[in-house]
Amino acid sequence: MPASVTTDRGLARLRAAITVFFVLDGFVFAGWVARIPAIKEQTGASEGALGLALLCISTGAAATMMATGRLCRRFGSHATTVAAAALFSLSVALPPLTHSVPALGLVLLVFGTGFGGLNVAMNSAAVDLIAALRRPIMPSFHAAFSLGGVVGAGLGGLIANHTSPVRHLALLAAVGLLLTAVAGRVLTSLPAPSRKAPETAGTPADSPGRPKAARRLVAVFGLIALCTAYGEGAMADWAALHLRQDLDASAGVAAAGYSVFALTMTVGRLSGTALVERLGRTRTLVMGGSTAAAGMLLGSLAPTVWLALLGFAVTGLGLANIFPVAIARAGALTGPAGVAAASTLGYVGMLLGPATIGFLADWLSLSVALTTVSALAAVSAVIAYGTRNAARTSGD
Repeated sequence: MPASVTTDRGLARLRAAITVFFVLDGFVFAGWVARIPAIKEQTGASEGALGLALLCISTGAAATMMATGRLCRRFGSHATTVAAAALFSLSVALPPLTHSVPALGLVLLVFGTGFGGLNVAMNSAAVDLIAALRRPIMPSFHAAFSLGGVVGAGLGGLIANHTSPVRHLALLAAVGLLLTAVAGRVLTSLPAPSRKAPETAGTPADSPGRPKAARRLVAVFGLIALCTAYGEGAMADWAALHLRQDLDASAGVAAAGYSVFALTMTVGRLSGTALVERLGRTRTLVMGGSTAAAGMLLGSLAPTVWLALLGFAVTGLGLANIFPVAIARAGALTGPAGVAAASTLGYVGMLLGPATIGFLADWLSLSVALTTVSALAAVSAVIAYGTRNAARTSGD
């Protein structure tokens, strides 16, 4: 008979299983990213054509996220997580089998579908567990994603020169399926913790206005996620180029720009639960947005490489917990639908970041364009501060 998730042991097993799926997500995606140059060469894609093919990942993910919220309500977040992880793991083996840009775009659409579905489903499962534990542990799950990404990128870089993309990504798929089987067995053996119907702060549960107010708050937290995911996307694509082009950094130091950002973000997420418990969710959001705004202002306008790297490090610490806290609050309001809506908005921000920075860099300069990351981080802090009354009523 499956262990009840009302016991400490059941909750611990459930937390471990969900953590594995976050690790899997970061590990598999980072491994794929490491082989993009080889896939580009194999398909003979130009930069523009590759950009369109990569956009299929985002298209598949964004199109799937809202549907996944409905699947979680219909089949449960645990079963949906396992199914999405299996699709995500299997599909990562497909890109190196293609030899044209259209074929690559089609398989990346499938890959994006698995990626988007897994992100919504595992975050929904995490939200249910958080409600049962009554602890704000969402940052720890996103730290697991970051750690998986660090390991996946590191291993991908090490074996890229010794293993073909076909073998590498097939091995990645096998590891993903193995983790899915092991963690999925635990996840599906445990029912989701029961949770009370979400209530909007300050509105009685039986009030006709409650669902509408809840949806408005979900949109607010989705906007916060968008503002900060914009920065994550921009840093991934433009940090190294800024150091190399604007500050004459060496190729090695320039490559370290995003690594510094990612490392401090991981550290910030590892300490995120303690931070939220000490400060509360609203203060964590406001402090994080303010810190990221100051850090990115330094990183984009600093006159030296080392000051810019310091700014990137501070930015990573500031952004670390904003997205997971915003997603958790949206999920607490309306369940999987809230996670799906806020995640979709956040993903839009991650898509907008690199493209907007590129456009502004052509019009102005890259350093000035990167200040938009600072501006949106500040906007997220202001929006979060505006939710303080709702947070007080909900006991935050």
